[in-house]
Amino acid sequence: MSAAENKKLMERIVADVAAGDRTSFADALADDVTMTVTGQYSWSQTFHGKESVMRDLHGYVSSLLKHRRTVPFRFIADDEWVVVEARGDMVTHAGERYDNHYCLLYRIENGKIREIREYQDSTLCERVLGPFPKESVKARKLAG
Repeated sequence: MSAAENKKLMERIVADVAAGDRTSFADALADDVTMTVTGQYSWSQTFHGKESVMRDLHGYVSSLLKHRRTVPFRFIADDEWVVVEARGDMVTHAGERYDNHYCLLYRIENGKIREIREYQDSTLCERVLGPFPKESVKARKLAG
């Protein structure tokens, strides 16, 4: 696929997610996708495989939030990479705002997302969502 086609794919997927439908995102993930949350804090790790990304990361985040929406405002495409800049519009179950800013890099091959790199405000993430559970990290290491 061309850079323009990859960009159009990500624009559609992110629009669906912003509207509350995560189906096209899940469908676009390659089975062996990797997602790396960058930085040097408890959330900083790489999730291996579609099931881990959806269950261990996205599932856990969903369990913390009453309202969850990511609003994109910039897409940049270069070859197989699409960069999405977005902001969160989220509220925890405790009623605390979690409006992080994200820069997400997606590597797409043949219409499938093969790699994701997430950059965000790690201090805000730790303060509002708390540390990523060590049990989940340990369980993934034992399984992988």
